[in-house]
Amino acid sequence: MSSGSVHSRITVQGKPHSAFYHTVRALLRNKFSLCGLIILGIAILFSVLAPWISPQNPYDLSQLDIMDGRLKPGTASLSGMIYWLGTDDQGRDLLSAILYGTRTSLLVGVSSAVIALTIGAALGLISAYMGGKTDALIMRIVDIQLSFPPILIALILLAVLGQGVDKIILALVVTQWAYYARTIRGSALLERRRSYVDAARSMALSNPRILFRHILPNCLPPLIVVATMRIAYAIMLEATLSFLGIGLPVTEPSLGLLIANGFDYLMSGDYWISFFPGITLLVLIVAINLVGDALRDILNPRNKD
Repeated sequence: MSSGSVHSRITVQGKPHSAFYHTVRALLRNKFSLCGLIILGIAILFSVLAPWISPQNPYDLSQLDIMDGRLKPGTASLSGMIYWLGTDDQGRDLLSAILYGTRTSLLVGVSSAVIALTIGAALGLISAYMGGKTDALIMRIVDIQLSFPPILIALILLAVLGQGVDKIILALVVTQWAYYARTIRGSALLERRRSYVDAARSMALSNPRILFRHILPNCLPPLIVVATMRIAYAIMLEATLSFLGIGLPVTEPSLGLLIANGFDYLMSGDYWISFFPGITLLVLIVAINLVGDALRDILNPRNKD
């Protein structure tokens, strides 16, 4: 082997990798987080492909037959369609409804988390960087927000706004932004005292550039962990609200609404109407929490050598 090839190999092997690369590598090496990622990947894939792989469109009322209501798993309809997971009281194929319901739950959870993270991160950064009255005002609003149970705030908002995907996303954003604001404020207070912030100020950089180009990237690790956990909580809260009948409309079933549809039939033996959506919701939340727990351990600076 020539000296040139040896030098090339050493250079490639010694090339530093990004923090993102090391985080992904650590996630894949952790068997619990790997299991969670696989489950999430399958759920996302099936949710995206739901319109093409579902035997039935549960949102299309013309495809529903009330005579097919509450059929047991594996039962075939008169048209020859097999209901592998059974049907609910409206004749809706549960397999199709779960695929569409998972799609709705993921959409609501991720969308509300992204919007709440954006608002909360911006306010938290401004609070920590500006200090003084600005910090006091924003943090008092955060304290007031966190003093109320999230489900109570969501119930009041949805009672005023009504049902709908956009309404429930708005309600979840209002109940979650304060968690991101408080989290990033704690990290930003530490970063504000770093020498690179003083250097940026000495170069007469604008405050927005210092905040979002320099301080924010160094505050991302705890924010990512919180965001992962809040996505799981948002999905669970949406399911709770839909179960109570004030979340999504009946024509757009989510996992929580599917569970609610079969709750009255549990004692009569028609367990599958609530059982399969409930298991799907449980597995989805556990998978997200597995990834979140692994991220918390990986991104914790105390665990680094």
